[in-house]
Amino acid sequence: AEALDIVMSDPDGNTRRLSDLRGKVVLLDFWASWCGPCRRENPHVVHAYEKYNSQGFEVFSVSLDSDKSKWMRAIQQDGLVWDNHVSDLRGWKNAASQAYGISSIPHTMLIGKDGVIIQTHLRGIMLEDELIKLFGE
Repeated sequence: AEALDIVMSDPDGNTRRLSDLRGKVVLLDFWASWCGPCRRENPHVVHAYEKYNSQGFEVFSVSLDSDKSKWMRAIQQDGLVWDNHVSDLRGWKNAASQAYGISSIPHTMLIGKDGVIIQTHLRGIMLEDELIKLFGE
């Protein structure tokens, strides 16, 4: 299925669109600062980003936080260096998570250059394995 577009604000109030990343392989990552499993998964996402970003890999992080300062602190603490961080600060009522039917986090979707969802629920080494298939070692 084709990924639904997400249009939401980043921490600085700028509008970011998932569709602006068409032509790249994108990990759509639903997470929150208060989610322990999400925070434990972040080092794997950072590693993948550092390894494959130059080859056309991006991360689009959707936070289910409701407290902006905790969200921004988690981005900083976990070294989430990519630009595409969005949230409407509505917690579980986040518009994007509702559109995608997200009922638990972390929840990831790998989206191909054509905007079609390749795989979901990629965590840890499974993410790396899928990226190796797309980009090579």
